[in-house]
Amino acid sequence: MDGLAWIPLVLAAAAVQTVRNAAQRSLVASAGTLPATFVRFVFGLPFALVALALAAWSSGTALPALQPAFLGWVTLGALTQLAATAFLIAAMEARSFVVAVAFSKTELLQVGLYSIVLLGEPLGATGAGAIALASVGVVLLSVQPAAERGALGRSWLSPAALLGLASGAGFALSAVGYRAAALALDHPLPWVSGTLALALAMALQTGVLGAYLAATDRRGLAVVRAHWRVSLLAGFAGALASMGWLTAFAMRSAVDVRVVGLVEVVYSYVLSRRVFAEPVSRREVWGIALVIAGIVVITLGR
Repeated sequence: MDGLAWIPLVLAAAAVQTVRNAAQRSLVASAGTLPATFVRFVFGLPFALVALALAAWSSGTALPALQPAFLGWVTLGALTQLAATAFLIAAMEARSFVVAVAFSKTELLQVGLYSIVLLGEPLGATGAGAIALASVGVVLLSVQPAAERGALGRSWLSPAALLGLASGAGFALSAVGYRAAALALDHPLPWVSGTLALALAMALQTGVLGAYLAATDRRGLAVVRAHWRVSLLAGFAGALASMGWLTAFAMRSAVDVRVVGLVEVVYSYVLSRRVFAEPVSRREVWGIALVIAGIVVITLGR
């Protein structure tokens, strides 16, 4: 497979993920944060199982055996992704759509660290430069739109910021977990690794969060069922995006995938302006430009 094939895969996954985020956000007011989080998994699981069946059929061979290391890393990825999604949706309620997504992208710094510590994958000068550019962009995006000079510290200590940072931490561990799972499986076809990890992860996420909600928030589950069209869109988009992410992790390091995945901030900017009619300041535009610069550096330099 072409060594650059992972790039359009990530660009597409980020676009579909933006649609999923918007669909989930629209459910928060009526259903609540955790039920809105749940739709991504329970409505996405059937699509993940279909994708797994198609991947097995297209490969012409039986699915690989589930090794303990693979199962352990998938479990880490699934549970941290579940927590990160809940934090992200809560941050969207506390702040604008695009800025909440930008806060969550502080995961990039953490992905680099976790990849070195847990996977032994070196960062390199190009990766470090791309992370630096993109991280400055995230900082610019993080300041309150009407904030005065000197308010940066207060902005990063706001509830929205803390939720976004927690989301970033969860997504970083999730990315490394899924990358490690693909390495542990060591399958020659990346889409088989990706869809197998996705189906197992979504089954675990559906079971864990579904059991919790059944015991604590039946009203939220009823609202989700009543809004099944939006829930189905969120589930389908979530499964499709995750297939792209996990396949890309099987092809490339978590750092590279997540740097290019920052294009989601740009997609979120467009959606924030066009759909949610949220204002975006000139400083935030500069922040988005730096994020794009980071993506360009990692794309051309690797």
